[in-house]
Amino acid sequence: MTAEPRLVVHPDKQSLADAAAARFVTALLDAQTRNPEAQVALTGGSMGSAIIASVLTTPGRSAVDWSRVRVWWGDERYLPAGDPDRNDTQNDEAGLSALGLDPAKVHRVAGPDASESAEASAEAYARTIREHGQKAWDVVLFGVGPDGHVASLFPHHPAQRVTDAIAVAVHDSPKPPPDRVSLTFECFERSHEVWFLVSGGDKADAVKAALDPAADRWDVPASGPAGTEATLWLVDADAASALG
Repeated sequence: MTAEPRLVVHPDKQSLADAAAARFVTALLDAQTRNPEAQVALTGGSMGSAIIASVLTTPGRSAVDWSRVRVWWGDERYLPAGDPDRNDTQNDEAGLSALGLDPAKVHRVAGPDASESAEASAEAYARTIREHGQKAWDVVLFGVGPDGHVASLFPHHPAQRVTDAIAVAVHDSPKPPPDRVSLTFECFERSHEVWFLVSGGDKADAVKAALDPAADRWDVPASGPAGTEATLWLVDADAASALG
């Protein structure tokens, strides 16, 4: 069973980031009462970085044992380490390294400087998840594209339909860069909580489409992932503007 989507609208992008950061800290504390480690999958983009920046100023942040947080990414651009277009680079610049994480528990997707191909990178990432992942993600964070994509799972792209795999190489992405590595829908099914962080009027149609009960994830990938305990759409007023 999965949790029905719940919509929470904030006035603007900054208030959304601050509220999501406070919620994130609480979720990590809860996860650490259940298991030795909290397992989270982060996202890139402006909202992915905004929540990291807000966590740094969130009251109660120090209550989290950050050495017991294991960090992954839902997808990554297949680019060399440190490239400014990589999700992990953007999160690093937002302050990820200042949280007190154990670097050995921050699992990055290998780029062309460290792997032979996107396929090899996906296989290595999946292997690491098998070695260090628990049975389910505690929190998965998603951004949502104007076309409704999540992670690097795009509308009508064959990577969506890969099964029996944790991670998949994505080629011919409709959004540059063309080569990426993404976790699969099947992998995301093992999530306690799934959060969609969406800001901006250019995402309003995608939010409306994804929240339509009749939506098909082949057309609107963001309509697919759901948590077993919570499926939260944390959006600002502009992103919610098409909902009426």
